[in-house]
Amino acid sequence: MKIGILSRKADLYSTRRLREASEARGHDTRIVDYIRCYMNITSRKPRVLYASHSLTFDAIIPRIGASMTFYGTAVVRQFEMMGEYSVNSSIGIARSRDKLRALQLLARAGVHLPVTGFARSTKDIDGVIATVGGAPLVIKLLEGTQGTGVVLAETNKAAESVIGAFRQLDANILVQQFIAEAGGADVRAFVVGDRVVAAMLRQGPEGEFRSNLHRGGSAQAVKLSPDERKLAVQAAKTMALRVAGVDMLRSDEGPMVMEVNSSPGLEGIEEATGVDVAEAIIRYIEKHARPGKKRERIQG
Repeated sequence: MKIGILSRKADLYSTRRLREASEARGHDTRIVDYIRCYMNITSRKPRVLYASHSLTFDAIIPRIGASMTFYGTAVVRQFEMMGEYSVNSSIGIARSRDKLRALQLLARAGVHLPVTGFARSTKDIDGVIATVGGAPLVIKLLEGTQGTGVVLAETNKAAESVIGAFRQLDANILVQQFIAEAGGADVRAFVVGDRVVAAMLRQGPEGEFRSNLHRGGSAQAVKLSPDERKLAVQAAKTMALRVAGVDMLRSDEGPMVMEVNSSPGLEGIEEATGVDVAEAIIRYIEKHARPGKKRERIQG
């Protein structure tokens, strides 16, 4: 097969591992900087071009950065219009990047989530704090990634101050129930298709409630319960993602989904678990992108 990996940098761990796994299985693999792609949007003959040459693949693996979501999803959508298989759809990527929309879709599907509030006016701060049960609570910027723009407010007064400050900057925020019993840890379940292929427990450093590895957290392999596996797969399917990193908290009420990531990194989970996640992704593509295979239609 001819497989294209859409990534800004060929030397990123995840991009490199996907290329290695693809080539090890005999596929013609090319890494393409999607920002350098441009599109010919023409009836009946859409094209994606790079340096004046048309690009065609049997399948593409989008690795779209959060800051390039708009243009990146446009490129993926153009490949989809050409009838090419994308392991993650443009719709799925866009859904996951809009945190508010993602939570609304997950809630509608019955996915267990921390109680979440959203408001626009500073006049409604008290009401939105009460919605999530009061302090301590977590305040999140909608545009934040990798733990940035996430604040733990331990009192209602602190929450009012932080929310007011963010709104003065015209920032959109979510207010979310704080799951104290999680102890600064969360679970990353790596979903490929309809199963979890690897999972790790991430623990934040002492005094830090965020467990992101980019913020100094540690990780180790973890065995998921049947309920956690089922929840992770359900969350990925709700987002219309075939490959996803689903972040969950272990609460007294059972597992809760925090976020669904459409471009989950491979380095942390492969090192923590020893699982060849890249190969699992390539094997999934081989099974579902072969010629003549009926493609799944995803509604927006």
